[in-house]
Amino acid sequence: MSTRTAAAEPEGASGGTAAPRPLRAFPLLSAHHVARTAAFYERLGFTRLVQHPPTGEPAFVGLHRDGAELAVSAATEPREPGGPYEMFVFVEDVDQALERLRNAGVPVLGEPVDMPWGERVARVADPDGNSVALASPAGG
Repeated sequence: MSTRTAAAEPEGASGGTAAPRPLRAFPLLSAHHVARTAAFYERLGFTRLVQHPPTGEPAFVGLHRDGAELAVSAATEPREPGGPYEMFVFVEDVDQALERLRNAGVPVLGEPVDMPWGERVARVADPDGNSVALASPAGG
């Protein structure tokens, strides 16, 4: 059985008279490999809140971490890997997160660099080739 959340279902989807949900927005990634892409974000500290269908290969996964929400949905159109999508994910320590991902076979697109605005940033690719920037405070 799946957990129901506002991030995972549009208003009125439950079919009942639910309390009004707050208006908000969250990124929706279109992925050819929904389960693998969701697992990638779980390695970055996101928690799976909902999966549709609840068993088997998902067509939709709703995730959250702290106040951030993210949805991964089955791609309906082909696109070039490394296309225009990019996520920016804050992690505790860029170097440690990058090493964990590298050890898991995640492609590294850019090694960590200290930015002038005080963040350390590295880039990796999720399973569908989407660019993901990992960031943490520089020197921390």
